[in-house]
Amino acid sequence: MVPLLGTTAAYAGGMDRSGQSITALFEEGTYAEISFGSVSPDVTGVGPNALNQPGASSGSVAPDYTQVGFAFKTDLNDDWSLAIIMDQPFGANVDYATPGYIVYESGAEVKSTGFTILAQYHVDDNVSVYGGPRMVRASGFYQANNPLNGPGVDYRSDYSSDSDVGFVLGAAYEIPEIALRAAVTYSSETSFEMDGTVGDLTATMPQSVNVDFQTGIAANTLAFANIRWAEWSKATVDDLIAGNLADFGNEDVTTYTVGVGRRFSDNFAAQFAVSYEKDFGAAVSNLSPTDGYISYSIGGAYTFTNGMELSGGIRYVDLGDATTEDIGSSFTDNSATAIGLKLAYNY
Repeated sequence: MVPLLGTTAAYAGGMDRSGQSITALFEEGTYAEISFGSVSPDVTGVGPNALNQPGASSGSVAPDYTQVGFAFKTDLNDDWSLAIIMDQPFGANVDYATPGYIVYESGAEVKSTGFTILAQYHVDDNVSVYGGPRMVRASGFYQANNPLNGPGVDYRSDYSSDSDVGFVLGAAYEIPEIALRAAVTYSSETSFEMDGTVGDLTATMPQSVNVDFQTGIAANTLAFANIRWAEWSKATVDDLIAGNLADFGNEDVTTYTVGVGRRFSDNFAAQFAVSYEKDFGAAVSNLSPTDGYISYSIGGAYTFTNGMELSGGIRYVDLGDATTEDIGSSFTDNSATAIGLKLAYNY
């Protein structure tokens, strides 16, 4: 069976980064993986300068970032399996570092780490159910500046870490003989209250549903698809003093991915996938100046005789054009490139 390959690095709606995958749960026997991804966005726009005159360049506002992940899965007996998954589910990083732009020296960063423990019960050879707790820890900072006030940042608050525990529930149907699997996974929302050096922060990250499907379509060839829905219309990020920091709009975000994988030999397999996220056309936050995307990814995996597998991939993301709220800057022709590596071991 051709494995589902991919990079851990993502660039998606709201502050979604990992996609909260639980596919390690379906690996055979005892399995462990560690993954690394690097994302290089190229996001620039044109808007007012410090005197509120049009035509100033924002410069590149989205710094590079990395993603790491880990998963371990084992069968406890014929009926029960257990998985532990670490990811970085949500994040944001924006830095207006070009002098003369109206919000020069403004910026923000959000980091998060998630730990999920899943128990899976095999009802029979085809049906299983699974669930467990997910703990997410988040931290970050926000700063705002008006260049008319002279050098120096007008407002900055650094937020201490806070954690919340949600839950994951899901069910799967499998026909191993044809590599068919359909799985539906629900993840609850998580909320945070972070003490700030100036203003405190409250944030709610959305509940979501992942639908994963794969099936063999020919010898050594697998088709796969993923639909991820996240309720970003209900997400919030608010500073007690600065107010609302990120407006995710009134629309939830649905991301679609389709692809095909093929095993070319006992040792080597490859895949190609396309992902799509609709643009909504509404004004976006200055902390996330893109709207929708389409991406293309290609990856390969080499399996060694000792059960170790090394996989990697590259993904190009064509980011949707957007206009920022309040300021009205236009961000067009932007993109991101992601690369990822994963080392896995079955034993």
